[in-house]
Amino acid sequence: MRGYAPTVVPADGCYRLGALVADTVALHEALDGDDQAVLIGSDWGAEAAYGAAAIAPERWRRLVTIAVPPAALDERIFSDYQQLKRFFYVFLMKTPRAESVIAADEMAFLDRLWEDWSPGYPAAQELRHVKDCLREPDNLSAAIGYYRAQEPGLYESGTADAYAAEDAALLRTAPQPTLYLHGGRDGCIDPSLVLDAERHLASGSRMEILEGVGHFLHLEEPTAVNERILAWVGS
Repeated sequence: MRGYAPTVVPADGCYRLGALVADTVALHEALDGDDQAVLIGSDWGAEAAYGAAAIAPERWRRLVTIAVPPAALDERIFSDYQQLKRFFYVFLMKTPRAESVIAADEMAFLDRLWEDWSPGYPAAQELRHVKDCLREPDNLSAAIGYYRAQEPGLYESGTADAYAAEDAALLRTAPQPTLYLHGGRDGCIDPSLVLDAERHLASGSRMEILEGVGHFLHLEEPTAVNERILAWVGS
């Protein structure tokens, strides 16, 4: 994603979800993709995938999203008291102190956050890679910028209109059959709040909870996740 090393910090300084949608479509174009392409996204990538599939449906045959449900469930998720406590980091990221809090003590904040999101998973190797991607101040501010860009009044880069169509697409239902996977022990988004996600996806879609798995499904249980994706793509 833009801003995470080794990806460069974007010249326009824009971290709106609409910019990620535009990047996804541009990647399909750069790779000379056709209408048989399958789009797979996790977390922020899942949100970008929903929007890209909606704004350019002719580019992708099927969709796989992981750990973040469609936007139709946002009202429920952001109205749940216990879930809002899980989302404390979202509000922290919008404050001027976010960079210093995260950078302190070799980014120990990320260690604790990962522990909450994927309880019991030994993520030392993955966390080293994450921290390497955020080591430079500009890269860390870019990652935090995704949260700040979603808050009116804090986003002042002046590029919002450039991605207005992509932002609007995020609110539409992608027309492709979608496989949505969520961890039964996800500490980021309560699994009980997304059990009916399938109802908010296109006809022919499927939602599945992987029991005993946290937020980073593809890292915790790669074989189980890959088997489900390959079966979905091949069906």
